[in-house]
Amino acid sequence: MTTTAHFAQNNGVEIHYLDTGEQSPLTPVLICPGLSETAAEYEELIAYLSPRRCVVLSFRGRGQSGTPQSGYDLEDHVSDMEAVVRASGLKKFHLYAYSRGVSYALGYLQHHGGRVQSVIVQDYPAQHKAMSEEWAEDYIHNYLIPYERTSHIRSEAVWGIQKESRQVHFQYGIDQAALVLRGLLEGSLLDDEGVQQYSQMMTQITVEGFEHSDHDIRSAEQDKLFDVIQTFLNDHDV
Repeated sequence: MTTTAHFAQNNGVEIHYLDTGEQSPLTPVLICPGLSETAAEYEELIAYLSPRRCVVLSFRGRGQSGTPQSGYDLEDHVSDMEAVVRASGLKKFHLYAYSRGVSYALGYLQHHGGRVQSVIVQDYPAQHKAMSEEWAEDYIHNYLIPYERTSHIRSEAVWGIQKESRQVHFQYGIDQAALVLRGLLEGSLLDDEGVQQYSQMMTQITVEGFEHSDHDIRSAEQDKLFDVIQTFLNDHDV
């Protein structure tokens, strides 16, 4: 497996993405990282899924992607996905998203569902959350700086997300096969009510709980997580 780095152009913003580019009969998967994650943090997963082609992006303000002065609401992040899909030449693909990336993926799916073979959402409700000033201050000073993640997401992007994000509750129907992953410990961001909301939206839903995990399932139960993802993708290829 050889992973190559690319940049998609999105109205003057460069969006960095990694692409394994593998020629395989397996349906490719597009990966949407969480709020402060970058494409590089998914290299272990894309190696595990080989020989399936994987494309994973760093959203605006993250990793090697550009950091515009404005443009941080839902539709702006969805447009990052659109740019990467165009640049990479993806036609039909599975869609996997984690945390805040789930809201971007759901925004994309709502308008481009014809491209998506199946969807996996991990530990986040079916909404795009408006964020408070207190959240931004806390996130920067009590998480990004202490854990040395300011290169993963710039503070300008955090403040852009806080200022521009509008609350959206997704309520549309999803006909694709869907896998909902959730941590079962305190700290998970997807509760029973959130799972019920997905059950109302999704006609083909599978829910998988991780009993040793909070929000960060990958850190606690990576082997099980990767296996569950791979099994679902294999079961729902074209």
